[in-house]
Amino acid sequence: MKNRRLPWASAVLLLALASAGTPALADELPTFQLTFKADGTFEPQRLEVPAGRFKIELSNESKEPVEFESIPLRKEKVLGPGVKSFVVITISRPGEYPFFDDFHQDVKGTLVVKPKE
Repeated sequence: MKNRRLPWASAVLLLALASAGTPALADELPTFQLTFKADGTFEPQRLEVPAGRFKIELSNESKEPVEFESIPLRKEKVLGPGVKSFVVITISRPGEYPFFDDFHQDVKGTLVVKPKE
């Protein structure tokens, strides 16, 4: 009976170690800040990032829900008042990609992807 438990226990341990390492990967990515201001604007409105994989930390300083949305990047994230979160984006093509607050569609920004150096 002991022999049957050992492979199972090893598999569980390997799964636990693999899943424990996943959040650390997001922490190691180049990270950029985007703040939804209380006056209904983004800060910064134009965010420059290198091509590749990166993380944008989102912070909602307003008293209303907001949504980071970019149709060309196929990303969206809803944040309640005072909430912080993040999105991870992988993009290799340099260019300008619009984003907006879906709850306040007149609030727009641009993600500028620069060539990797």
